[in-house]
Amino acid sequence: MVLVGVDFGPGSSFDPTLDELALLAESAGDQPVAKVTAKRRAPDAAFFVGSGKADEIKDIVTLYQAHGVIFDQALSPAQQRNLERHIGVEVLDRTGLILEIFGARARSHEGKLQVELARLQYLSTRLVRRWSHLERQRGGVGHRGGPGETQIELDRRMIDQKIKSLKERLGKVKRQRNTQRRSRERTDTFRVSLVGYTNAGKSTLFNAFTKAGSYAADQLFATLDTTTRQMYLAQAQRSVTLSDTVGFIRDLPHSLVESFEATLQEAAEADLLLHVVDAASPVLHEQIDEVLRVLDSIGAGQLPQVLVFNKCDSLPEHQQPRHARDLYELPSGRRCVRVFVSALKGQGLDVLREVLAEAALNGLEGDSLAHRPVDPRFDMHNASEDAAPDGLPSPPQSVQS
Repeated sequence: MVLVGVDFGPGSSFDPTLDELALLAESAGDQPVAKVTAKRRAPDAAFFVGSGKADEIKDIVTLYQAHGVIFDQALSPAQQRNLERHIGVEVLDRTGLILEIFGARARSHEGKLQVELARLQYLSTRLVRRWSHLERQRGGVGHRGGPGETQIELDRRMIDQKIKSLKERLGKVKRQRNTQRRSRERTDTFRVSLVGYTNAGKSTLFNAFTKAGSYAADQLFATLDTTTRQMYLAQAQRSVTLSDTVGFIRDLPHSLVESFEATLQEAAEADLLLHVVDAASPVLHEQIDEVLRVLDSIGAGQLPQVLVFNKCDSLPEHQQPRHARDLYELPSGRRCVRVFVSALKGQGLDVLREVLAEAALNGLEGDSLAHRPVDPRFDMHNASEDAAPDGLPSPPQSVQS
């Protein structure tokens, strides 16, 4: 596969390395063979990248004998059709690629319904290129349309009916989940949801706490289906429910956010969010911002959070955190507890358990956060101003406690 990314200037989503797109391609079973980047003021109406760059991509496809092209941004149906005709191979955009991965990874009945709904909503706008053998034909005097137009309309109608049916079935699933949540509320269950950017290590952390044996791998969207387990906190002398949810990603298709509403509702109705962050990622702040944006879109933006900086074992020695716990200031100005862990090695999990027990008993928000006593082992008031390890990504507004 040839990977393509376009820089449209400030405010646009552009990854000059295309590393994340390469990981997405590998997750879908494709092998990237070349990367192409371009810079434009605005997308070209016909080819997105312009005819000259489209010719260059065609030459690269021929040179590497690639079987397809993947764009890091969303393409319009017309742009996708024009590029396929011009280059001569399949062309996918970021949305289509993510849908392919979701379709291959969904395991539960609910997950499959959600992915199928998103896929049909995406496909319904691209019927025009799926029926190139049924072009509009002049059917005689006074007749503008032909068999091709009729076939497209029939397919669109069938897809619309299937979308309606899937939404009704997902509505039943949502009502069932609401019944389950009300049952947990009656038992005064403290609900914790794991959220975070994809491949941040949520499932590994979930398994470390619950021994659930959920599938975990070093790849994007390794798991899609929400899993909930009970976890006993000895410090609080009570059990809590811990839910592992689907990971977020930059430019997550809106149709997928809508389709996974029932699953994401686990996060929206939690008492506490464990926001898992890949501490070794060079773009961790952008990933945090993206997760916060999606949380806002599903109505979970104001829920109490604990930031879990995972994969600390992957940091070089001079970047290792000097303290297991401190406070972190979100872009909104709200403060939350931050804990440094390695879910794979078990590092820092005892401290995270203490934080969970603290939250289950007393909460971790508002004035109580500022005045809460801190274990002397993690007291950073007497530490130097650069208490965060050299090189560890930490925003300048980070508040230490």
